[in-house]
Amino acid sequence: MTNITASFDVTKWDEHEFDVHAGAGKLTKAHVTKTYTGDIDGTSTTEWLMAYAADGTAAFVGLERISGTVAGRTGTLVLQHVGGFADGAAKAALTVVTGSCAGELAGAVGAGDFVADPAGTVALELTLA
Repeated sequence: MTNITASFDVTKWDEHEFDVHAGAGKLTKAHVTKTYTGDIDGTSTTEWLMAYAADGTAAFVGLERISGTVAGRTGTLVLQHVGGFADGAAKAALTVVTGSCAGELAGAVGAGDFVADPAGTVALELTLA
């Protein structure tokens, strides 16, 4: 197992509503790009689907492809995100999508989590086999 710790900066966030009903929370889709530093040196593209509640909280799912070097191995890594947003922080459980990674990361398996908190700190922790 390889423990990975990295931080990221969001470089683009393009979010659009795709379903709105009176008295119900909105549904949105976002295309997001990030730059990673730490045990991950590279960039990523994520597609998010989000369901907002009237109080501003949200549930989300997403698929993210990271391209670059992860723990010294070069290639691509695909992560599935399942999480929520509350009190200004986004938190999600991550799972490496089996069979979707390439290069020196082909065959990677693993899980982890990420947090983007109200202080502006963003971090990802992941364990790979």
